[in-house]
Amino acid sequence: EIVRLMAGGLTNAEIGAALFLSEGTIRNYISTILGKLGVKDRTQAVVTAIRYGLIDVG
Repeated sequence: EIVRLMAGGLTNAEIGAALFLSEGTIRNYISTILGKLGVKDRTQAVVTAIRYGLIDVG
């Protein structure tokens, strides 16, 4: 869900508000996601998620 919202261009604060979580929690989750995907930034995470069919952009 977080990567899908990142793909939509939402900031950490906006993602937090949408999921009723703090911005710090979202930051931690994104850091974990980056590590699991083996990427360095949000853009790479979104591209990787799309490439592996983890999120749908259509």
